Amino acid sequence: MSDYVRIFDTTLRDGEQSPGASLTSAEKLEIARQLAKLGVDIIEAGFPAASPDDLEGVKQIAQEVGNPVDSNARVPIIAGLARANKNDIDKAWEAVKHARQPRIHTFLATSDIHLKYKLKMSREEVVERVREMVSYAKTFCDDVEFSPEDAGRSDPEYLLEVLEVAIRAGATTLNIPDTVGYTTPQEFGALIKGLIENTPGAEQVVWSVHCHDDLGLATANTLAGVTNGARQVEVTMNGIGERAGNTSLEEVVMAIHTRPALFGLQHGIDTTQIARASRMVSNFTGIPVQPNKAIVGANAFAHEAGIHQDGMLKNNMTYEIMKPETVGVNASRLVLGKHSGRHALKARFDELGYNLSDDELDQAFARFKELADKKKVITDADLEALVSDEIASYNELYSLDGMQVVCGTMGMPTATVRLRDPEGKSHTVAAIGTGPVDAVYKAIDAIVNCPITLLEFNIHAVTEGIDALGQVTVRIQAKDAQTRMDALREIARTRTFGGYGADTDIIVASAKAYLAALNKLLIVMQARENAMSSEVALMA
Repeated sequence: MSDYVRIFDTTLRDGEQSPGASLTSAEKLEIARQLAKLGVDIIEAGFPAASPDDLEGVKQIAQEVGNPVDSNARVPIIAGLARANKNDIDKAWEAVKHARQPRIHTFLATSDIHLKYKLKMSREEVVERVREMVSYAKTFCDDVEFSPEDAGRSDPEYLLEVLEVAIRAGATTLNIPDTVGYTTPQEFGALIKGLIENTPGAEQVVWSVHCHDDLGLATANTLAGVTNGARQVEVTMNGIGERAGNTSLEEVVMAIHTRPALFGLQHGIDTTQIARASRMVSNFTGIPVQPNKAIVGANAFAHEAGIHQDGMLKNNMTYEIMKPETVGVNASRLVLGKHSGRHALKARFDELGYNLSDDELDQAFARFKELADKKKVITDADLEALVSDEIASYNELYSLDGMQVVCGTMGMPTATVRLRDPEGKSHTVAAIGTGPVDAVYKAIDAIVNCPITLLEFNIHAVTEGIDALGQVTVRIQAKDAQTRMDALREIARTRTFGGYGADTDIIVASAKAYLAALNKLLIVMQARENAMSSEVALMA
């Protein structure tokens, strides 16, 4: 058995199912580029059948990230998810076929509770559907992955029957999901071991595990899976995903990396890119990383207790099992100054993993000059926050053109906001609120006129010091309940939209974050209206 573990990243599919984690096409592409630089083996770029926009997003990633310009670059497999029906498989192939190494990932539930209440199918009908749809996917693509959804609660004997059929139909990877995070490491490890030992044709496929964190056991279950023979792990950056999330890429990779004698396994991840990928995903999704999060949390390498600090001064291995530099956490340092030129900035962005076009670089350079006039020390963290904010505005419909706020202990907080609409027209509105941010948001609402509910608002400093950039993330929901197809539940669910903004002025950062979330919502509404207009035209 090979000792190499494939890293299958589903941040852009399962991770995006986190409430508020809706991403624009530009953000998805940047994350995919970073995942490729990180060294993941497979990028599950999305669920193409969810919407025309999702299909185009996966297609763009397949074309650009799945076909690197550098012939020496590692080429990730680009996968698209599809339910076990011909329409989904057709759309998945339409999206991923442009990649040098495409994969169709299809799934069907196998637990009795799913068969009875969700699928309303018999066991025999499910077996036949698996045979038919895996065979159909194989007509398009040599690389086909099959997942028996809710395998963790399925009858193991029935699983053997389904998986044998999938292998005979042409599946090359069999993924065993603990869809609802129900199993324990002992149970899950035993399940993987039993399936590999008893499924006819098991040696012909790569065995994979996909665990959820409902009981906080996702990483433990995943490691139990690889210990018992699985050689692909399905993970997300920062462990994001619906409900309690998925297995964290950084936790699994660093466990294997840090304990080589225990696991005896290899991976292809450049661990120094982990922290950068984590920050990018957090910024774009608007989901902050908790401070005590393993590997990538702000406190992961902080030592406050006196006895710990004393030990660290003598030997850092007393309280650290890995060096911060191993995962790309380095001390902030001055990288550029106010007199630095455009080429120097581009070189640094290239080093940080951001491939900006000439137009994007021009905008980022203008922002950099503004920042350099306000800050004496500019760090990598500042630059990453700046470019994340810039990328978040690529698809904006409404842009911030100016604002002024009056607040304090005397009088009422008042904000005057000027926005430019999609046609380039300027709109100025003043509003009164309970505080400066509330006043700004009320003024923006009056201009955009899109009723929403603000679900979440977070703010924190990028670096230390009074001149630090402030990062703001928000999460909103439309009052008219915008919905999106849930790949697993096969029902439409209410969508929430996240926004991100960065500025030395936290009120300005708050306005940018709110506008970013609103723009995402408006883009989805616009795409839906265009689709409806197209349908009406076809009917006519």
